[in-house]
Amino acid sequence: MTWDDEPVRALTFPAFPPGKRYGKKFADTWWGNAWIEAMERTALDPEQLKKGRRYAFAGQVGAITVSPGRITAPVHDGDPDEPHRTEVHLAELPGARWDRFLDEVAGRAGHIAALLERDMPVELADTAEAVGARLLPGYGDLEPECDCPGWDSPCKHAAALAYQVSWLLDRDPFVLLLLRGRAEDELTDELHRRNARHGAEAEEGGTGTPAAAAWAAPALPLPEAPGPVLAAPLDLAPLLADVEIEAPVDNTALTALAVGAAERARNLLSDVDAMAAR
Repeated sequence: MTWDDEPVRALTFPAFPPGKRYGKKFADTWWGNAWIEAMERTALDPEQLKKGRRYAFAGQVGAITVSPGRITAPVHDGDPDEPHRTEVHLAELPGARWDRFLDEVAGRAGHIAALLERDMPVELADTAEAVGARLLPGYGDLEPECDCPGWDSPCKHAAALAYQVSWLLDRDPFVLLLLRGRAEDELTDELHRRNARHGAEAEEGGTGTPAAAAWAAPALPLPEAPGPVLAAPLDLAPLLADVEIEAPVDNTALTALAVGAAERARNLLSDVDAMAAR
């Protein structure tokens, strides 16, 4: 979806309702839980995390807006009319790293299919990391910010926001890719373009004929029928006479069989020639 031919650079998701649990763990997917782990590992106060989880489950986080490098939402302590402006920041990937990542993904149909199915297999994340385009945050990559007076990092409001973001990631890994700097329509268009380019390069560098060219080519004439067999049958007996074959194979019988097979083959070829001449 675009406005004035520009890709959508921000998405706003409605607030999650209170009192609902989402999965056995906090998140349902491995990448959603990896997001939570990155946030929890840097927490200075575990008590703020507990309060953040309660706020997330209680629906005290408002509509969440995701844009490149930033997630924002109002989070309140119990009074929806007095929310705190809360943000979580994650650095965008540089253009060169996006290029390397997209080139790798475009050459792997399974990765493209997984993304379009709203899935992010471990292999895709490993591919990104291998080319220096890490998608999931690592230790210290998430930077919380809140206008509350608390000094903890993250505070309970930022923790609540980060927890709910894992639910968004569960349902759509493109949220993470948008946060890293590329919108879904940008990515899908670019992947299709690069995939087509890879296909064209493979055709140019290959030794085969493209399917369209093979289909359009005129039918080649069949080769001429072989001529009649004019040579006399070979005498195989002398050839086998010098060959020592252990019993129970009878050399005489084997010779007779070979001569008979050659004679039948000669007759069959002669019949074919006669039919072709009619």
